[in-house]
Amino acid sequence: MEKIKGICIVVVLLCCNMAASFAQEIKGIVYDLETSKKLGEVEIKNLRTKDVTKTDLQGNFTIPGKLNDHLSLMVQGYDRDTAFIYQEGVNRIYLVNDKSVLTIDEIVITKMTDSRLTQEIERAENNSKAVETSSTRGGLRISPSRLFGKEAKQARRSIEILQLEREKRNVDRVFTDDRILSLIPMEKQELLLFKDGYRPTYEFVRQASPEDMTAYIMDAYAKFKKNKQESLKN
Repeated sequence: MEKIKGICIVVVLLCCNMAASFAQEIKGIVYDLETSKKLGEVEIKNLRTKDVTKTDLQGNFTIPGKLNDHLSLMVQGYDRDTAFIYQEGVNRIYLVNDKSVLTIDEIVITKMTDSRLTQEIERAENNSKAVETSSTRGGLRISPSRLFGKEAKQARRSIEILQLEREKRNVDRVFTDDRILSLIPMEKQELLLFKDGYRPTYEFVRQASPEDMTAYIMDAYAKFKKNKQESLKN
């Protein structure tokens, strides 16, 4: 009888260890975008799991979750925003003071939340326009300063960068690890190689139905496997 109890205890411990190994967490640091100051007491909520936590005084947080989850972030004095978790590791998330004016910076584009990204595309598109309204002269007029000025040129460069970032995120939302692994079991290294070499285009993803995406993944993996076998032969 004691032996049976001992076996049960070992089994329970093994199960606990396995459960712990499969536990998933999102870790990150929250900053003020303008000053890069780490923000404490930011309320963070995983919109999928409904788990809630707050950042510590150094801006650090850990919350149950996984890739492709959305985190809602809220703290007094800053715009409420949502972050899409699309990469592993410690996520650096930047919040914008609700009274500040954001300057587009290519370095921080990949760290923007989705709603801020949309606002910046709209702002850049507006700043790049050559036509403006005039309250003193009436109607619309062509503005050479807007067309050839530094701000307009910067805005046109930024539009392309921002739109590429938005397209990348839209592809990431459907070409996910979970979706691929639900169709084709594979090791992590193989999965990384497959995703890197057979990533669908934004144009395809924008029009594809769930069935189209399934067919694409299956067909792409068949090509991936064939190329892998040919490489091994050579």
